[in-house]
Amino acid sequence: MSGEAPCYGAPVPSIKQFQVTFDCAEPERVARFWCQVLGYAVSPPPGGFATWDEFDRSRPPEHRGSRFACGDPSGVGPRLFFQRVPEGKVVKNRVHLDVRVGTGLVGEERLAALEAECARLVPLGAVRVRLMYDGKDSCIVMRDIEGNEFCLD
Repeated sequence: MSGEAPCYGAPVPSIKQFQVTFDCAEPERVARFWCQVLGYAVSPPPGGFATWDEFDRSRPPEHRGSRFACGDPSGVGPRLFFQRVPEGKVVKNRVHLDVRVGTGLVGEERLAALEAECARLVPLGAVRVRLMYDGKDSCIVMRDIEGNEFCLD
């Protein structure tokens, strides 16, 4: 090829795994929040370390607590990686997670499932932003403990 971009729909190698990375101020705190939301577990520490604390102690002080990860215990969902960044969140996310709690449900039944999940997440630190409901389909826009948007879908 002469520098042309690949065509969409062209054969590509199958991607086996991917992770979702969050830029945040407090990686462990945000990771533990998402563990509770999704039923995830804290990922093992980087290779060669028995614990995340041991890993952190091996790093220079300015890098301690700068990364954390969690994953789906069943191995089906993507790994979530959290990295500390110096700047705070200033604008709306360009990518967000949809927490799929109302799949296959419609109308009041769907709305009830979303509201129940919202009620579970608010005490964990999530913030309800708004309900989007047209009488059949619905979602609840929320923010995590650092203000990142996500949807209950």
